[in-house]
Amino acid sequence: MEKSNFIDYIRIFCRSGHGGGGSRHFMRTKFDAMAGPDGGDGGRGAHIILRGSSQLWTLLHLRYYKNVLAEDGQHGDKNNSTGRNGKDIIIEVPLGTIGKDEETGLKEIEILEDGQEIVWVKGGRGGLGNSNFKTSTNQAPEYAQPGEDGSEGWKILELKVLADVGLVGFPNAGKSTLLSVITAAKPKIADYAFTTLTPQLGIVDYRDGRSFCIADLPGIIEGAAEGKGLGHRFLRHIERNSILLFLIPADCADHKKEFEILLNELEEYNPEMLQKDFVIAISKSDMLDDELKAAIEKELPENVPHIFISSVTGYNLPALKDLLWKTLNAPKDI
Repeated sequence: MEKSNFIDYIRIFCRSGHGGGGSRHFMRTKFDAMAGPDGGDGGRGAHIILRGSSQLWTLLHLRYYKNVLAEDGQHGDKNNSTGRNGKDIIIEVPLGTIGKDEETGLKEIEILEDGQEIVWVKGGRGGLGNSNFKTSTNQAPEYAQPGEDGSEGWKILELKVLADVGLVGFPNAGKSTLLSVITAAKPKIADYAFTTLTPQLGIVDYRDGRSFCIADLPGIIEGAAEGKGLGHRFLRHIERNSILLFLIPADCADHKKEFEILLNELEEYNPEMLQKDFVIAISKSDMLDDELKAAIEKELPENVPHIFISSVTGYNLPALKDLLWKTLNAPKDI
């Protein structure tokens, strides 16, 4: 099997740094062996930070990054010297990456902008030295705070592709061919199911120097929401697309049923998917005459815009771009 460089799921063990303990120290002078407390504070334990990078498209560089162990803060010292903070660990990730806690499954962090930095796992605070606890009634406090423990646990990094338009369809519906024709992307194309095993991104050049991003996603099969086929690995990438372009081949047995199956899989996975804008494209339409097109149109839902196209002949591809651009930029109801 062809080895993919596209990695969209990483499981790593994270441990942030422990805070350094405060110092319990007393100043000693030539004439006074107990001149007063001068214990400094402990340094903060190192954070684990995620930073967004527009130059990354995959989590491949983290494939062998299994343990992320951050540095502890240094202990405080005499003369009210504060311990050094632990050196933060910064992990660069592609835009569209989310961080989850494996045990709870809850999303903790989301990176959407280039250069965006968010503390994912906080380091422990440093403890206060005994000089902080000096009072009029306690001139020589013997107490200093220990540093706080850091946090540790198994974490998940998950990439959800950021694209304006997501191509949705059954395996072998012609998604890769369409992407290769309307963008400069070069996805693998062959006449068998699941040619596309990972998302492929392409930029569509529109009029007057404008453009939008389209993603060819692995094909849905019935039962994908339960994890069949490529299952959740595929469906997570649809969540961020503004528009879903349903590609249904002209030669399929039942166009209405195929659209309903695709729609049902999206709803089973996440009902919020149904709030997105939909467009239906009937591919391989170069084999249809006007009578067959009219028959197919009767099967399609009236509230979803549709268009007949052919990636082989180029039929209606400029009109498809117009339709997608218009849908992308239509005012949204608030």
